[in-house]
Amino acid sequence: METKLPPGVDDAAIAAFRRDGAVALRGAFELPWIEELREAVEADKADPGPMVRRNTPEGEAGDFFVDFQLWQRWSACRRFVEESPAARIAAAMLGARRIAFYHDHLLVKEPGTAAPTPWHHDQPYYPIDGDMIGSIWLPLDPVPAAASVEYIAGSHRWGRRFRPRYFNVAQTALVADDGFEDLPDFDAERDRHEFLSWDLEPGDCIFFHALTVHGAPGNLSPVRRRRAWATRWLGEDARYAARPGRVSPPLEGHGLEPGDAMVSEMFPLIWSADAA
Repeated sequence: METKLPPGVDDAAIAAFRRDGAVALRGAFELPWIEELREAVEADKADPGPMVRRNTPEGEAGDFFVDFQLWQRWSACRRFVEESPAARIAAAMLGARRIAFYHDHLLVKEPGTAAPTPWHHDQPYYPIDGDMIGSIWLPLDPVPAAASVEYIAGSHRWGRRFRPRYFNVAQTALVADDGFEDLPDFDAERDRHEFLSWDLEPGDCIFFHALTVHGAPGNLSPVRRRRAWATRWLGEDARYAARPGRVSPPLEGHGLEPGDAMVSEMFPLIWSADAA
């Protein structure tokens, strides 16, 4: 029996994700989800968690606000993780039979924020091996392509790992590992790659692979906010892996050993084909 695809997903979107490593999914989430998450984001900005970061360089205008693990503190975020179509979307895109939740990541660029999101890809930040690792980047405001995330098409298939670093450019790399490469200046290589970005409306999202290289400009609009909440999803081949140095986010107390499946109380199983 044919399985019905979740909202926003069709065969063309799945093929585009496999080819490019990132794809825009239109109308994937109904607006009540967005409205609840907006309220949670404002509550978090007023009372952030212990991993909050403010990535606006000293003396610059604007506010690049970053926080993690809203799902552990705000009921709307927990409901989204557990009840929204997100896990089914991740399963369809990753070709997974079960989906666990890894973590969430809030990125708010208030009007007049020049600070960019530097080029990077996510998996080197994580203590995870495997291929079934993807993110849903969910805008909570209309985002024109000029202020949205850019992705380098096909970079998830390069077989390369770039050294992770904090988004605050004043800080150094998180880890020192001879297996990681220094990050190229991708802005200087624009004639060598295909860059993808999309105009997005609330309810749309981007699904992207953990190895897809991406970055984003600041938000230079004098009035428009750019609130986005990213959630990270893991298929059955994701395994815990020891990493030298510090990982991001620094989630501790999960009890996993190298080689263990990435499922625990901290990383709950959300969806399974056997239970669908």
